[in-house]
Amino acid sequence: MTPRKLERGSPTIVERPDAGVMYLEVKDEPAAIARGWDELERRIGSLRGRRFLGTFDGGKYRASAVLREGDDPARLGLVTGTVLGGSYLRVRLRGEPVAIYAHIPTAFAELERAADRDSARVPIESYRRLDEVDLLIPVTQP
Repeated sequence: MTPRKLERGSPTIVERPDAGVMYLEVKDEPAAIARGWDELERRIGSLRGRRFLGTFDGGKYRASAVLREGDDPARLGLVTGTVLGGSYLRVRLRGEPVAIYAHIPTAFAELERAADRDSARVPIESYRRLDEVDLLIPVTQP
């Protein structure tokens, strides 16, 4: 089977609602981020039906699962918080898992240059599927 080539959609403005999350916080470094996701998945157990978000700010990265009924973050040793909604400039990446993640920093840098960034909110990685990630930069209201 031939590996799937990376696909990148065109930047689009989208509106997102606030999202309550439970998360682990790690250093904003690739190895620490990978360990953080592994640990979050280990603690949560089944990933079926879950939505995952990654956020970063000030050298810290949060690997997050969107809260759903029945979750007990304290029992799992996770912190709760809110990822703020609003207007975001989004680009969607599609490609092979693991390989796709290497393209995230470059795509975020390009979004940052194209956006009138709202510094009151953090950038978001929204993991739609194993092979599809939305990258979102908060923008000021159009």
